[in-house]
Amino acid sequence: MAEPIYKVLTEVAFTESWSQGRFEGSADDVRDGFIHLSAAHQLEGTLAVHFGGQAGLVLLAVDAGRLGADLKWETSRGGTLFPHLYAPLDLAAVLWVEPLPLGPNSRHILPEGVFA
Repeated sequence: MAEPIYKVLTEVAFTESWSQGRFEGSADDVRDGFIHLSAAHQLEGTLAVHFGGQAGLVLLAVDAGRLGADLKWETSRGGTLFPHLYAPLDLAAVLWVEPLPLGPNSRHILPEGVFA
């Protein structure tokens, strides 16, 4: 299996999505027409830019191989390729879910084994 890709969600959005078996997208995702995802090395930047200091978040590790042709790697922030999903995220593709607590410096602490 290839390296997972990641989605940051609020705990509330995750709980609501889990009961439906899929995530339709955040307000930003819906506005942009795709679900924003990140590779491991992009997580710290994604968290700082879009979720800085925000509590109550979870990190979903997603098996990119299960997303099919709806997953596209496209140029985004700073000219870097980011994974974008042009379909709802089927939660059966989620490998694990972990909380994203804030550290003493108000930066998120990534789960062990996720190397940014």
